[in-house]
Amino acid sequence: MLYKRQGVPEVDEIVFCKVTKIYPNSVFVDLEEFPNKTGMIYISEIAPGRIRNLRDYVDVGRQIVCKVLKVDYATGNIDLSLRRVNSVQKAEKLEEIKQELKAEALLKSVSEKLKKPMYDLYEKISKKIFASYSHLYLCFKDVANSGASLEKLGIDKDLAHELTQAISEKFRPPKVEIGGDISLTTYASDGLDRIKKVLADIVKVSPAVKIAYLGGGKYKLSIEDVDYKAAEKNLDKVKVILDKFNDKVSTAVFDRVKQDN
Repeated sequence: MLYKRQGVPEVDEIVFCKVTKIYPNSVFVDLEEFPNKTGMIYISEIAPGRIRNLRDYVDVGRQIVCKVLKVDYATGNIDLSLRRVNSVQKAEKLEEIKQELKAEALLKSVSEKLKKPMYDLYEKISKKIFASYSHLYLCFKDVANSGASLEKLGIDKDLAHELTQAISEKFRPPKVEIGGDISLTTYASDGLDRIKKVLADIVKVSPAVKIAYLGGGKYKLSIEDVDYKAAEKNLDKVKVILDKFNDKVSTAVFDRVKQDN
């Protein structure tokens, strides 16, 4: 991982570490995000209860998530805890590392495409991005989700364009999909025109709304959006249109597909 921070971590901060040495009563680790910084975990901070063998919990080379207990600025000693990291903190930290590695992998692919050294490219853009963001991936998500401009951060136009294209593909926000089957029946003299109109009105609701003909007066409705709240809002609009289709000679029925839990 190329991502590095200057200085030392703060007390209570959650940090990503790699085990380097194991002694009978302590474990030493490298702090992966802080260059040349090491920390120590006392045996009592490895796990609750009595510990007979530290190797039952850690191995040399293993990457672990720890909490900073104490920082001695005079000596540089950093005391850490493994047992005081809860499952949520661990998951969040690992996801942060995963996303940052994903951002670095994206840079590697761009560097290969542009035939430029990966490290040089990283140094060039990280200085610009870290002036506004703590991590590359946070910037990349802003670019993908809300159209943030890399040029405005000071990155060269051509490079910004190349990166934005790659980011749009790799960091697109996950989408959810809801939908079901629509049955349209009418005995009106202008029934075909009414059906065409209701279908046209439905697809006008949002670009996220799609209609596919299944045959026999049935249509597949799919709504793919950024989250369930947005998708459900569009579905409500579709239902209003279908309700207006109903009268004495026309019927619209929506059969929703159940979502997997």
